[in-house]
Amino acid sequence: MGGSVSCCISPGESPKIHRREVELEECPITTTEDVSEDTGTYLQHISDRELPDELAQEANPSDHPRASTLFLNKSQTDVREKRKSNYMNHTSPGLLTKKYSSCSTIFIDDSTVSQPNLKSTIKCVALAIYYHIKNRDSNRSLDIFDEKKHPLSREKVPDDYSVVDPEHKLIYRFIRTLFSSAQLTAECAIVTLVYLERLLTYAEMDICPCNWKRIVLGAILLASKVWDDQAVWNVDYCQILKDITVEDMNEMERHFLELLQFNINVPASVYAKYYFDLRSLADDNNLSFPLEPLSNKRAQKLEAISRLCEDKYKDLSKSAMRRSISADNLVGIKNAQAVLS
Repeated sequence: MGGSVSCCISPGESPKIHRREVELEECPITTTEDVSEDTGTYLQHISDRELPDELAQEANPSDHPRASTLFLNKSQTDVREKRKSNYMNHTSPGLLTKKYSSCSTIFIDDSTVSQPNLKSTIKCVALAIYYHIKNRDSNRSLDIFDEKKHPLSREKVPDDYSVVDPEHKLIYRFIRTLFSSAQLTAECAIVTLVYLERLLTYAEMDICPCNWKRIVLGAILLASKVWDDQAVWNVDYCQILKDITVEDMNEMERHFLELLQFNINVPASVYAKYYFDLRSLADDNNLSFPLEPLSNKRAQKLEAISRLCEDKYKDLSKSAMRRSISADNLVGIKNAQAVLS
């Protein structure tokens, strides 16, 4: 499949796309006369289907670790305006709320990339969605995510539902209700944001006031099934959102997967990028992660983990030294003289 000559060539057209015609002119190919008609349809090589690396990183930040996240780019405009306004108006930052370590006390937070703080992570994800809605490019949407056509409750949808942007607190309360009721983890919140941005990129749509609830619900639904070993069923979400039906949840999940092109893979590097970008977003908006003084119990736990890792690396280094010593011993072996008869 990777060579210049393919065993599956359509008799009616060239087997390669236009951008590789120049390369193919220099390589010998099999003509259509040498191939029978029953060889089947031409299978395009995977290298022809994939985008160039630079273009793929720019278009799909939820797939590539080096591409900048969408929510962080959208938030920078507001962050620069806040800093400029504070500078022009000589606004004091006020009392310093951030705690700093001293000789007698060490402050650490309990949020790590492998075990993020649940409350802080949900706040940051809600803030990222808020900036997505506030700084959206347009109002491109799909009917399956329209809240008026597919309401989440029996309450009447306001006439200005597609005009008024939701506040950060409203988005946070909606996500927190789902996470607390379904007992989801903080890692699931990060994966939710990855799927949300992947949907916006793949489907070329915007998250706006008319569709943000159903998009967030679909992303949470999918992330919980992919991440958690014991996933929450669709019928369980119907008990949290009393007025939504299972059929509606199934249809939304199916459309979500189709728009993602069934790409639900989240590499560890992409997950780590979103985690640290969420922390940067928190610092820019004064949403600091909770800091606690380092207690004796926590210090002993960290010391035990550090000692465990140190012993592990010592064992690895010893095994590597054994392999190198066994190779070095070959130097001292003398060659026996051959006896010629």
